[in-house]
Amino acid sequence: MLSTREKEQVGASTVHSLDTISFTTQEEARLVRKIDLLLLPSLSTLYLLSFLDRSNIANARVDGMNVDLHLSAGQYSAALTLFFVGYVLAELPANWGLRATSPPIWMPGLALVFGILSLVQGLVGNAQGLLAVRFFLGVAESGLFPGTVFIFSQWYKRKERVVRVSAFFGGAAAAGAFGGVLAYGIGYMDGIGGKKGWQWIFILEGLLTIAISFLCFFTIPTWPTKTSWLTQRERAILHDRLSRDSDALEQEGRFNWSGVRQALTDPKVYLYCTLFHGMSFPLYTISLFLPSIIQGLGYRAWQAQLLTTPPYVFAFVITMATAFTTQKVKLRAPFIIGGFILAGLGYIVLLASPTIGGKYAATFLIVSGVYAGDALLLAWPSENVAGATKRNTALAMQISIGNIGAIAGTQLYRQPLGGVRNQQYNVSIGLTFIWLAIGIASATTLWVLMARENRRREVIRARSPSEVQAAGEDRPVSSGSERSAASSGALEKGKVIWLPDAQRTREEVAREWAELGDAR
Repeated sequence: MLSTREKEQVGASTVHSLDTISFTTQEEARLVRKIDLLLLPSLSTLYLLSFLDRSNIANARVDGMNVDLHLSAGQYSAALTLFFVGYVLAELPANWGLRATSPPIWMPGLALVFGILSLVQGLVGNAQGLLAVRFFLGVAESGLFPGTVFIFSQWYKRKERVVRVSAFFGGAAAAGAFGGVLAYGIGYMDGIGGKKGWQWIFILEGLLTIAISFLCFFTIPTWPTKTSWLTQRERAILHDRLSRDSDALEQEGRFNWSGVRQALTDPKVYLYCTLFHGMSFPLYTISLFLPSIIQGLGYRAWQAQLLTTPPYVFAFVITMATAFTTQKVKLRAPFIIGGFILAGLGYIVLLASPTIGGKYAATFLIVSGVYAGDALLLAWPSENVAGATKRNTALAMQISIGNIGAIAGTQLYRQPLGGVRNQQYNVSIGLTFIWLAIGIASATTLWVLMARENRRREVIRARSPSEVQAAGEDRPVSSGSERSAASSGALEKGKVIWLPDAQRTREEVAREWAELGDAR
């Protein structure tokens, strides 16, 4: 039970910690498990469905869509590209939409729209219709991933986010595994209702998305201090643990243009963007072309659908193992770089191996490297970018600018497979190494900059307040949490009292956290 004072601190819509409440590590662990159950099943399922709805066109292609719609290789590539054009253009406003509404309204609403559009793909009768639907499908799906990562940043400590983002992103790998098996089964519906098997792939998977989106209106919680899914004490514990770790609860649910400006003018945000840009090229080329790659090895269409499953299952295992390892050792960059290198090795084997088995084994390396690395690099900004609106904008920018790499990939991978023996296709794979190099360079640069910044902060922490003031430096705030400038302070007339330090306004605290927050 909460004391009278604690009850006053914890309202139905707002929580303020006037002093540190007492709770055990067991209570905290139970709370984290409860949050996992509240967030991960619904949001991960929505992402699985979104990735299924965007990538099932690859299965439809193998099942005869291009022939029935009279699509040329260029038109098929255009259909892939237009999805990402819509995705890139809508990314920022879609993520701002989350801030203007709430998670239980915005996230299922997006899923409902892209479920309908996915279904419509199975009803189009020509190339022009497919191109139009693919563009709007990209618009509808644009807010789901960055929105979810932002939601995680409002519920979890920074060190906890990487595993949750990896589990969430694992939905993409699960979609690849699930999609191949599902496409194989749906293929047997060819001719039912006068529709082709590839049409049923779009229709049934769209209907599944629509049905689950309605359920998620009731299962996704709102912002942490407003949710009725937590007890008063749980909200108080959550507030205390987040206040000590970061600025997650500052200006929760509110939007400000200064945060947008800060994101747009921060060089590190653009490094996060180029980092994902380097990985989005191989991510979407392998996701959208893997069935064709496998078919090009000499397998029949139904065999290719099934053989896409094992690489994705393996990738999911590697992604989660990597996430738990990087959380334990508290490092991100080496594992992200390792993902790029593993994918690169896979492409080398795909090009060089003289055997079908060797080339198929290469897809395991490519998919695992891409998905494990992507999960980590997409979680990175949520751990290090301070300020709710700035973080929200930075996450959207990373996905938006990063997916320009996906646009390039869908244009460069034009050759039907026939395929892995095709010289032009080999050139396309060779170009992948340019994007892998961009990603490695971006990760290395961020690693060096963050290591340098952490050394600078350690020097500041070791100096006395008078030395810091004489040097013109902001004094770091100790929180009892490694490399964090956020701590729980008392509230008095809209101001935060950082004892025994001087008084700081909320704006000053946000600026201080932005300059002294975690960087790894």
